[in-house]
Amino acid sequence: MSFTLLEYPDREILAMDLANQLAGDLRAALAQGDRVAFAVPGGTSPGPVFDDLCAVDIAWSRVDVLLTDERWVPDDSARSNTRLLRERLLVEKAAAAQLLPMYLPCKEPEERIDELAEMLRPSLPLDVVLLGMGADMHTASIFPGADLLVQALAPGAPLLLPMRAPGAPEPRVTLSAEVLNGAMRKHVLIYGQEKRDALERSKILTPLEAPIGAVLDGAIVHWAE
Repeated sequence: MSFTLLEYPDREILAMDLANQLAGDLRAALAQGDRVAFAVPGGTSPGPVFDDLCAVDIAWSRVDVLLTDERWVPDDSARSNTRLLRERLLVEKAAAAQLLPMYLPCKEPEERIDELAEMLRPSLPLDVVLLGMGADMHTASIFPGADLLVQALAPGAPLLLPMRAPGAPEPRVTLSAEVLNGAMRKHVLIYGQEKRDALERSKILTPLEAPIGAVLDGAIVHWAE
């Protein structure tokens, strides 16, 4: 497993530089094809990156944006990653991008996950992916101890899996490790010493113990305190 670690003096500089790198990757991909697929995480960490990226002048109308994972809650829920994207990324110039769904109304994700997967499939493989990582070394919703962890990490895994994990208050859906790892350009965003230490530990653990390890090879990791 080999990845590049970039250290930044503060989070503001990281956000600006990472936004520029993502924009460059998207431009390069757009030069090679009619449309590109850009997968991003939810949560609070990428918000400042989205704030910078949304103002960049690229051909957003040819970009399909999708989440790496989503909580199984309505799009207007405060816990919805889709809501975050609409508020922080898909504004200004990036409002022209097409958002692909990661939630359809129903009680449990298994009821409509095949339908969701077929809606995503035409946009694959991913061109550019931005990932996060928890202190427990999960990425997307591929958590240590999750019910379908083995399936999410397996070669030939489904594009999209339902996932339930200890401590997660609702079911989730997540792109599989194979889909995430197949992106042409991979970036990982982490803040703080705890996550930096976790990243180092992941080097000596298996993906079952540290799922981030399944997608780190060839990635650029961006870190600030």
